Amino acid sequence: MIIVWGAIEASEQNLAELLALSLAHVRRSRLEPGCIQHSVQIDAENPHRIVFYEEWQDTAALQTHFAVPASNDFVRQLRALCQTTPEMKIYRAEPVEM
Repeated sequence: MIIVWGAIEASEQNLAELLALSLAHVRRSRLEPGCIQHSVQIDAENPHRIVFYEEWQDTAALQTHFAVPASNDFVRQLRALCQTTPEMKIYRAEPVEM
């Protein structure tokens, strides 16, 4: 499984627009093949920080997601509106049996 974590900082003026864009992106992405989970949250300690969490079946599914034109449009719009440089980390993960 591939895990993607990301975060952006929004200004007060752009927060509502960034949240709307983010929710539309998350809802669209959930329908893509190989998407296990895709979510967006507001940081409880910083209400201007928007955090993304994604789980993908494999690298191929994530690469396909990155190639979707709507995903590229979302990234362009996001970068134009966010207050800071977006953060993104990608991890390969395996479930741990306890």
